[in-house]
Amino acid sequence: MSEQTKLTRTLVGRVTSNKMDKTVTVLVERRVTHPLYGKIIVQSKKYHAHDDANQYNEGDLVEIAETRPVSKTKSWAVIKLIEAARIV
Repeated sequence: MSEQTKLTRTLVGRVTSNKMDKTVTVLVERRVTHPLYGKIIVQSKKYHAHDDANQYNEGDLVEIAETRPVSKTKSWAVIKLIEAARIV
């Protein structure tokens, strides 16, 4: 068994900004229960993800994966588009 499979973390989130060159900001929300009160709360965090072709727009639902650091704040890359934003 010479081939090693890499386990990379993947997250699903919504693109909130695509104003930078080759970079999108992705908002990832996760639901957790409060440790004391038991109420389900939504925690969110923003990630800068690499978008080489500048093809993702605001509102798109995308999957991002952890990669090597590309810049000071960017160590995630967009893998695929899950759902395109609805244009109103």
